[in-house]
Amino acid sequence: MVGVTAAEHAPGVDAAPARRRGRRPGGADTRGALLNAARAVFAERGFDGATVRLIAERAGVDPAMVNHWFGGKEALFTAALDLPADPATLIAQVVPGDPERLGERIVSRFLTVWDHAGGGRPLAALIRSVASHETAARMVREFVTRVLLRRVVETVAPDRPDLRAALVGSQIVGLGMVRYVLRLEPLASADHPTVIAAVAPTLQRYLTGPLDGTGS
Repeated sequence: MVGVTAAEHAPGVDAAPARRRGRRPGGADTRGALLNAARAVFAERGFDGATVRLIAERAGVDPAMVNHWFGGKEALFTAALDLPADPATLIAQVVPGDPERLGERIVSRFLTVWDHAGGGRPLAALIRSVASHETAARMVREFVTRVLLRRVVETVAPDRPDLRAALVGSQIVGLGMVRYVLRLEPLASADHPTVIAAVAPTLQRYLTGPLDGTGS
């Protein structure tokens, strides 16, 4: 009979054991399995809907393996996007300080991270993926809105944090596209102080300034 194993016919043979807990057997790539499962589950359910248990079940491992390999769901999400920096670390680096200079700190950290990560090549690859794959686009949207920028914006925003986070995201992604994908000169090779001086004021207005066009 199709779909019935020999064990089901053999007398005295117990049913197949439950899923093994802990590391995958036979030296299988537990970390890789978790990353593959995470990408699928995050794409299907978003950051909030994807639980550690669900990801572990999809990978066929114990949920404790998420903490063992990544330290938690947020770090796993970052690894699944192949980003070179941890969100918690980035937030800790940019939020403290004068709220009116937060835009400067964001642009400075953005340039430092990506210029030191293969000259921006990983970001270029990520942006190209976002442009051509809805799964990648959804994951990046989740990262921007739920994991990173909204948490930064909320520390200073006088109102409308979701809109402000989206505006900040538009500026940062646009800068990444022009500098690292299109490589439009002279912005592509401009030094950090030049880029910060040009971009940070706009970012600061998105963070703390008026959004109604009144200028007050």
